[in-house]
Parts: sequence; C-alpha cells; structure tokens
Amino acid sequence: MRSEKIKPRKQDITLPRKSLKSIELFAGAGGMALGVSQAGFAHQAVVEIDRDACDTIRANKNGSSNLTINWPLLKRNVCRLNYSRFGRDIDLLGGGPPCQPFSLGGKGAGHDDTRNMFPQAVRAVRELRPKTFIFENVNGLLRWTFTQYVDYLRLSFAYPELRKSNKETWIEHHRRLERYHTTGAADTYRVIIRSINAADYGVPQNRERVIIVGIRSDIGVDWQFPAPSHSHERLLHDQWITGAYWEKHCIPKKNRPRMPTHLRDNIERLGESDLSIEPWQTVRDAIGDLNHPAEIGSPDVANHLYIPGARRYAGHTGSQHDCPAKALKAGDHGVPGGENMLAHRNGRVRYFTVRECARLQTFPDTYVFKGGWRSTTRQLGNAVPVKLARTVAISLGNALITAHSRNDFPLNG
Repeated sequence: MRSEKIKPRKQDITLPRKSLKSIELFAGAGGMALGVSQAGFAHQAVVEIDRDACDTIRANKNGSSNLTINWPLLKRNVCRLNYSRFGRDIDLLGGGPPCQPFSLGGKGAGHDDTRNMFPQAVRAVRELRPKTFIFENVNGLLRWTFTQYVDYLRLSFAYPELRKSNKETWIEHHRRLERYHTTGAADTYRVIIRSINAADYGVPQNRERVIIVGIRSDIGVDWQFPAPSHSHERLLHDQWITGAYWEKHCIPKKNRPRMPTHLRDNIERLGESDLSIEPWQTVRDAIGDLNHPAEIGSPDVANHLYIPGARRYAGHTGSQHDCPAKALKAGDHGVPGGENMLAHRNGRVRYFTVRECARLQTFPDTYVFKGGWRSTTRQLGNAVPVKLARTVAISLGNALITAHSRNDFPLNG
C-alpha cells in the first residue's frame, strides 16, 4: 500500500461568459448538473426525488464543491412539478430520465413501464420552451424493439405543442404527429438523437449511451455534436508502438503485459494512428494514484472504503487496469459482479470503491456521496459522466452565444 498523501483531484472548470440559465430534471447524484454548471450555466432548479441522491447534492452544497452551492434543489416528483414558476427564459433543460424501461438488464417494457419519464420530459419542453435541451439514456433505447417509440420521441420533442390527449394511445399520437410532420409544418425543435461512447470524450469507461439534443428552431443556432476527442487506436499506439503509456505510469518493461496476438497483425495500422487525438483513458489513468482501499477507508480521499465479497464468475470478470472500465451499473437487483469490479493480472478481483467509481464517472474528489454502498452504487451507476455532460453543454453554450451575437436574440427569453 502506498503511504503518501493523495491530493484530491480537481477538474478544469469553464467559467461562465454569459448568464446562461438551466434547469436539471432527474438529477440523481448530480453528474449532468455538475457538468452543465462547469460549462457556465446557472441552475434555476435541480430536481430529484430520491432521498439519498438529494442528500448527496445537499452534502456538496455545504462542502467544497463550490459549483453546487447555489443549486436550488427541489426534492419533487417531476409529474407534479409546476413549470410556470420558472418563466420562459431557460437556455438549457437537461436530465437523465430513468433508464430501466429501456435497459438491456430490465424488463424492456418501454413506454408501458410506469417508470418511463420521457412523457414528462416532453411536457417540460412544452411548458418551458427552453432554447436547448439534453436528455441522456441507455443505448438499449435504440434496440429494434423500440424503433417506433424512438421515432415517436423524436417527433414529440420536435412538436411538443401537439400534446397527447387522454383518449389517445402513444401509437395513435405517433400517427397524428407523423401526419402533421408530413404536411411540411415547421418543427419547433430540431432534434438530434446520437449513440455515443463516453470513452471517446475522455471518460475512463466504455459507456455507450444515447444523447438526445434539441435546439429551438426560431433562434438560428448552428450546432453539431462535438467530435470525439479520444480514441482507442491512440491508446493502443501509446501502449504498443511508443510505450509512452507504460512510461507515464512508471511500469518497467519486465512488468508490462505482452502485446495481444491480434494486435501484432495490425501493428502497421497502429503506427498510423491520428496523434492529434488523445488516447482513451484507462482504469489506471483514473485511479492509479489512489492508495489501496483499507477497511477503515482512506483518510485523505472521501468514500474510499474497501468493500469485501467480490468474486468472478462466468461473464463477470471485472475491468482491466489498462483499458477503460466496463460501464458501471446501478445494480437495482443487487450490485453487479463484473461491471463494478477491478480485475488484477493475478486473477484476483475486488469491488471498486465508491471513490473509484466516482473517478470513473469523472466526478472530482471534492464531490462526496451519501447513503449506504448499495445506494451510492446506484447513484453512480445511474449518473451521467461529468466530463461528457460538460463537453456537450460547452458546445451548446458556445453555439448559443455565437447565435446571440449574430442574431441579437436575448439569451434569456
């Protein structure tokens, strides 16, 4: 075990250039909300119903994560939220509706699942008329089973004023939206639905997610989804062509793993990797400077407590040190055995600590989590990676400011 004191990591923060207002729904532990704050937006409301997640946000409002101090936290069910109190001057509406209705690990009930909150997300867009919105969900949403429903979501967000009546099923409403759309009617929002891997944006995790972005059509914003900033090929290049990765981590040649056989046949291709893009971040990059967790926890870093009982079994072998982690999961039916574990080269495994999970989700070390292990694992498994949220929000914020200077529309209104 290392004995030196670990200095908590701080994240780069983008200071606001303009007064950009935002509202966060389904905030959870605050991953997307924190990234949006770092991008320069001021939250007018942060809405979450889970008690432990609210306790986490409150703990950080009173702590050293200064970007959360002014968050107006509302412990509310969004189904009962009255949006008229906020006016119509919101620049960005964000959130991660519950993913269980569309998760590969769930029942796949989709729209028929009572936890499906996409209708509430559409209602928020309709009543707030934000300039932009970002919603995140699991990649399972794009399964063929939900093809029609995804198109329904796209049209619902594009024409939120065409609300579903109580007498309509969602399929009947979808047909009405299609008829309206094919008349050539102008959409209220331009909607982009994109499947991305968070690893491509500097998150040390193979986390494939769906991002839904909407931009109000009347404000003339010119925007496209941010290009990936990191790549798998560059990581392989730094590991197996130059060795820069191992040198960065002070790993002598005798202790380095052998090059995988399948890479030897592609060595020339790796030598042609684009060096203008950064390498994927690995588990070692994320947690390599942390002490091994002790049963009493690390006094220097919050939430770094050893959790016993990890074991490997078929399909649950843990995450390797020198690759991005497997996607963390919430573990609503018990903490997963593979996705939330670290695998050592000697075959042993252990659970990631809460702090290690937080680093894999790119939360700063100053951000603390409240609740028992099962609750904090759920909060982190459900979270939007802070760095990913910040990247998308910075891009939208820049586009809003550019359009404002070009078209002279009010940033708030």
